[in-house]
Amino acid sequence: MIFIKEVNLAFGHKKIFNDISESIGTRDRIALVGSNGSGKTTLLRMLMGEVEPDEGEIQKPEYATVGYLPQDGISVQGHSLREEALTAFSGAVDLKKTLEDAETRLGEMDPDTEEFYDLIDQMGAWEEKLASFEPEKMNSRIEKIMMGMGFSVSDMDRQVDEFSGGWQMRIALGKLLLQSPSLLILDEPTNHLDIISQHWLEHYLRNYQGSILLISHDRAFLESVTERTMELKMGTLNSYKGNYTFYLKESAARLERQRKASVNQKKEIQKEKEFINRFRSNIKKAAMVQSRIKALEKMEIIKPEAEEKKIYFRFPPSPPASHKVVELEGLEKSYGDLRVFDGLDLRIEKGDRIAVVGVNGAGKSTLVRILAGVEPFQGGERDMGVNTVIGYFAQHQAEELNPANEVLAEVEESLHDNPDANPRAALGALLFSGNDVFKKTSVLSGGERNRVALAKLLMKPCNFLIMDEPTNHLDIRSKEVLQEALNLFDGTAIIVSHDRSFLDKVVTKVLEVSPSKTRMLTCNVSEYMERLNAEQNG
Repeated sequence: MIFIKEVNLAFGHKKIFNDISESIGTRDRIALVGSNGSGKTTLLRMLMGEVEPDEGEIQKPEYATVGYLPQDGISVQGHSLREEALTAFSGAVDLKKTLEDAETRLGEMDPDTEEFYDLIDQMGAWEEKLASFEPEKMNSRIEKIMMGMGFSVSDMDRQVDEFSGGWQMRIALGKLLLQSPSLLILDEPTNHLDIISQHWLEHYLRNYQGSILLISHDRAFLESVTERTMELKMGTLNSYKGNYTFYLKESAARLERQRKASVNQKKEIQKEKEFINRFRSNIKKAAMVQSRIKALEKMEIIKPEAEEKKIYFRFPPSPPASHKVVELEGLEKSYGDLRVFDGLDLRIEKGDRIAVVGVNGAGKSTLVRILAGVEPFQGGERDMGVNTVIGYFAQHQAEELNPANEVLAEVEESLHDNPDANPRAALGALLFSGNDVFKKTSVLSGGERNRVALAKLLMKPCNFLIMDEPTNHLDIRSKEVLQEALNLFDGTAIIVSHDRSFLDKVVTKVLEVSPSKTRMLTCNVSEYMERLNAEQNG
């Protein structure tokens, strides 16, 4: 359906794409992976027609529509939620005309070609979409998708201006799903979704009629939705016919094959050079020597792909802790008329590894802020263990860096009576090398800002880690390193995150927070989701 042909792109001296080629078929489910800064979002914008390549082209048939959900920055106003969702159906007349044109074109095409069958598939999807434009079907689809996004029936008549940034992104995603473009491009779609809505979206995308190109740092989500993987690395685009796990296995095998081929070639070159040097003065073998010299000159040297820098992360040793870490008794918390907690009891003990889950707005961040001692409450008690030392990573900590500070100065300000702390070493471990530590925090990317916030956390030893969305803006490999660091951390941890794959390998308990109740379960998040499904279907 869409062809990327010999595309080159550079920003100044930095080569983003080096002669990349690939195709996207009519029902492809593609994960686009690569480290932060590898060019993933640039490629998406190129497919949208927002960025032009320096060389090469993107070939796309006229009938193919592309829908794009960026990471953030979309907001709407002036309508109710239902009215806003209805704007997704404004293309009914255009769709009818597209179908008529496709029927004409089909009659002129060779029925033995792949394009012929691609167009038939596409027309089937359009006919189904056109049928959904009937008024009663429109309302049914709107409610189905917006409920899946986490909205309630009563939300449908609310003004969209009332919804916060995260909910605005849910509205944008819902409208995209209602529009059903030929190619659905999603850049980190789970960033603004709670675990329940994310689970719904996984199931919806598996049955989606068009193609999907997905960027996500959520490994469980990628595994569930995608069947192909395209990797951007050092300017090249490599394709793998499998999901993320398959890609990891095959890319490692490919690198090993390259390494072995390079070693064997070096041995062969050495052997040839020895022959040339040995017989260079031998007149009888002059022709053979010259032939081998020319062969060496023409030989294409095998260079194994350069390994990208790896992040390294370890928490400082924990101070000794008492058995009770923190206890909440009869906690009451309200924002004006909105009651978040009414008589909450919670006890966290030494060694607990807890994931906090629940729908957006249930009070997850409020709870961890109260546990961290940075959020006031109206009633009840918060009783700290005798030796509890808190390390707190706030959800928006990366956004709260001092823009006037250089990276090193920002981290040095977090030093608290810790003679063993080494800000330069911590930043080096988090990939800030050389003069990177003298960059202003204001010019850093989202991923770099998050790594600075993590470096600040390393400056103070603690035995109770409280982390609110620590994986935002981290790529999959960086998340895995943070997982490993948390597993080696010898203290207690409570983590708010919507990333199931990240949490599953770290936590042993799940704290479910909802407006009506709070419960603690001994399981990981995937097991909690299975339990939730059984409860809903039972």
